Amino acid sequence: MTYRSKVAAVYLLGFFLDLINMFIASVAFPAMAQALNATPSALAWVSNGYIAGLTLAIPFSSMLTRRFGPKRVILISLFLFSAASAAAGLSATLESLIAWRVLQGVGGGLLIPVGQALTWQLFQPHERARLSSAVMLVALLAPACSPAIGGVLVQTLGWRWIFFATLPVAIVTFALACLWLKHEIPVMKAARLLNLRLLADPLLRFSMLVYVCVPGMFIGVNVTGMFYLQHEANMSPSATGMLMLPWSIASFIAITATGRYFNRIGPQPLIVIGCLLQATGILLLLNVSSATLLPVVAFTLMGAGGSLCSSTAQSSAFLTTRREEMPDASALWNLNRQLSFFAGALLLAEVLSLAQSYLAPLAAWHGMFLFAAGMTLLPVLYVFRLNNTQVLAQLRQENS
Repeated sequence: MTYRSKVAAVYLLGFFLDLINMFIASVAFPAMAQALNATPSALAWVSNGYIAGLTLAIPFSSMLTRRFGPKRVILISLFLFSAASAAAGLSATLESLIAWRVLQGVGGGLLIPVGQALTWQLFQPHERARLSSAVMLVALLAPACSPAIGGVLVQTLGWRWIFFATLPVAIVTFALACLWLKHEIPVMKAARLLNLRLLADPLLRFSMLVYVCVPGMFIGVNVTGMFYLQHEANMSPSATGMLMLPWSIASFIAITATGRYFNRIGPQPLIVIGCLLQATGILLLLNVSSATLLPVVAFTLMGAGGSLCSSTAQSSAFLTTRREEMPDASALWNLNRQLSFFAGALLLAEVLSLAQSYLAPLAAWHGMFLFAAGMTLLPVLYVFRLNNTQVLAQLRQENS
C-alpha cells in the first residue's frame, strides 16, 4: 500500500467508528431503561452526550494539530475513544454512562477533522472525487448496519456490548495509526480555534451551504416525517422503517455516479439535479398514503438527490484550499456538518410548531414540507454564481 492509502484507511476506519457510535446506542434504550431505571427523555442524552462531545471538540482540532502534530492527536483521540467506550460499557449509573459518552465524543471529534485534513493533503484535487465517494459510502454503510448489529448484540449479549463491540476496531485503528502514520514536526504556533477567513473561499462556503440546505433538511424531514407517515398517512412503524432501504440504494447509486462524473462535468449540474430530486421527493410527501407507493418513490428521490448534493459538496469543499490550511478548513467543514444535522431537525420542528398554531393539523404538515422543499432549492440559486468552467479547468490542470 502507498502511504496515502494507509492514511486514508486509518481515517475511514475512524470515520466508521464515529458513525457507528452515533447510531448504535438508540436500539439499546429499552434495555438500558430497565437496567438503569431511566426515563426515555433521560436516555436521549446517551446519544446527545456523544454528539455534544464530538461537536465541542471539533473547533480545537486544528489548534491541537499545530501544537502536537496530526499523528499524536489521532493517537490521543483513539485512546480517549477506546477508554471511554470500555468505561461506558462498565457504567453502573446513567450519569456515569452519559459522562463517558461525552468523552467518547471528544475522541471522535478530534479524530475526524484531523484524519480528514491529513488525508486530503495527500490527494490532488482531481483525485478527491473518488476519495469523497469512499467517505460517503462509509457514511451510508454505518447508519444502515448499526441498528441491526446493535439489536443482535443487545439480544444475545446485553446492552453493554454495544460499547464493548467497537473496541477491537478502535484498537486495530490505533495500531495501524502507530505503524503507518509518519510523525510530522508540529508548527508550534498559536492559532485561533476557527479560521473564519477561510469562508472567503466561495467553493468551501458554497459546499457548507449545501450541507445545511440538503442533508440538513433531509434529517429534519426524516425525524418529523416519521410521525407524519404513521399518524397522518396510517403507515405502520415497520413500513416507515423500511423506507430507508430504497433511500440507501438510491444513495449508493448517486454516490457512485458523483465519483465517476464529478471531474467530467463539475459541481454545477450535479447540485442542480440533486436539489431538484430531493425537493421533488419532499413534495411527494404532501399526498402520501399507506395504499400507494408514493412514500417509497419519495424516499428514493430524497436518497438520490441528497447524496448527489452531499458527495458533490464533499468533493468541492477543499478544491482551492492550500495544504497548510487544510486542518482549519477541515475543522470548519466538520463543525458545519454536525450543526447542519442539528439545525435541520430543530428548524423543521419549530416551523411545524408555528404552523400548527395557525393552521389545521394536515395543513401544518404540508406547510412544513413546502418550507423544507424551498430550503432544499436554495443552493440552486447560488450554484450559478460559481464558475463551473473554471473548476473543470483546474481539475484538468491538476490531472495533466
